[in-house]
Amino acid sequence: MENIVIIGAGPAGISAALYAARGNLNPLVINNGIGALEKAEKIENYYGLEQPVSGRELYERGLAQAEALGVRVIEAEVLGISGFDTFTVKTTAGDFDTVSVILATGGKRTAPKIPGLREFEGRGVSYCAVCDAFFYRGKEVAVVGNGDFALHEAEQLRNVTQDVTIYTDGKKPEFSREHPISVNTMKIQAIEGEDKVSGLLMQSDASVQEAETQVKSFYPADGVFIALGTAGSTEIARQMGAEITDKGNIKINEEMETTIPGLFAAGDCTGGLLQVSKAVYEGSMAAISAGKYVRSKKSS
Repeated sequence: MENIVIIGAGPAGISAALYAARGNLNPLVINNGIGALEKAEKIENYYGLEQPVSGRELYERGLAQAEALGVRVIEAEVLGISGFDTFTVKTTAGDFDTVSVILATGGKRTAPKIPGLREFEGRGVSYCAVCDAFFYRGKEVAVVGNGDFALHEAEQLRNVTQDVTIYTDGKKPEFSREHPISVNTMKIQAIEGEDKVSGLLMQSDASVQEAETQVKSFYPADGVFIALGTAGSTEIARQMGAEITDKGNIKINEEMETTIPGLFAAGDCTGGLLQVSKAVYEGSMAAISAGKYVRSKKSS
């Protein structure tokens, strides 16, 4: 059983790891790549930098610093987290049981540009299979995505209905393992329906460029679950039942605690100032709070 699993290895995640390691809590960091920091060509407004550094360089320095302190870092994609009193973090590298979790994978800056997506949220469009699968027992369900996160969501839905199809929206499937679930690789034109979702309008010939000549096909679906890319902090928190703000950020208090005991969040996923300095502070505070939580659990 781990004390603290930290999901994300950017400024928030690594800062959390440094504080947790110095607190003798032996944290585990799950890293799935650099994320939004890679887009920062030059960072020159952060304390202690005599010369500007790129986002990648800062990321690599942080990883080296954590590993020099003995922090364990594994490369894996997080698929979901289950549990309540203690947690099981499900990843492509296996499952990890832990007393507490710190979410620090950053925040998604763009939403999928699929017509009808926003209009049907809560009326057939969902972002959480664990939360909403019950409502689609025996019905036709679509999962939008092309990676292991989408596969995980589809498998969750197969517990209540066998009529599940993964739609990759024109992207190449990138699943890490074999599976029996049907996959449609055509481009999604729109999510359609009236009062609620009725299906997906697909572009049948991806090679046709002129919109007026595109051949389109309608595929019925009672529900559409969005699982594009990898599961970010907000998606994971939503799956677990943690409260999300109106702006789509994870709700936390001053101690970086979410509304689920033992689950903490830090960095861009909590909203506010999207800066390294804010992420470092929140990561540090999250580690201190998680440390208090772990010790209280072990002493009870």
